[in-house]
Amino acid sequence: MPAGRPREFDTEKALDAALKVFWQKGYEGASLPDLTKAMGINRPSLYAAFGNKEALFRKAIDRYAEGPGGHVFEAMKEPTARKVVERLFCGTIELITGGRNPRGCFMVQSALACGDAAAAMRRETAKRRAGGEAVLRERFARAVSESDLPPDSDPADLARYVASVLHGMSVQAASGATADELRNVARLALRALTPF
Repeated sequence: MPAGRPREFDTEKALDAALKVFWQKGYEGASLPDLTKAMGINRPSLYAAFGNKEALFRKAIDRYAEGPGGHVFEAMKEPTARKVVERLFCGTIELITGGRNPRGCFMVQSALACGDAAAAMRRETAKRRAGGEAVLRERFARAVSESDLPPDSDPADLARYVASVLHGMSVQAASGATADELRNVARLALRALTPF
């Protein structure tokens, strides 16, 4: 594209479209024709605006964290550990079953099962999931220091447990579980968290 010539498409909308393709088909399953068709652009425009497929996927991860997955960071602002977990569960259930997005969680499904050629993307999504767990662990550590959780609570174990429930609900949603069924799972998980 010549310097100074404006883009003839909305990069934000194009990125949202790419995110949905990756969410639905996974990193490896999303072909360049799938992406360019959904984004409404040609291949040279995709490369000029976003780089290669890997770079586009990384941008889609960022977009997910800022947009659909943003409820995770909002939940950390809740005043108690229990409220944090309740908001995480409610926000996640809405996200993965609400009908506005493909079912399931983008961060769980998009690159979990990839071949060797996409190992870097599998590592990237694993790193991002670990980052989310770390934020939760820090929030639980704060809850312990504020006497919101018992002093013998293990923030790392609690964070791993909550992350496991969230990821499991994502798999269940992708397999057709309803919001009501997942709310029952959330209620049981909250009951199992005895320090809460």
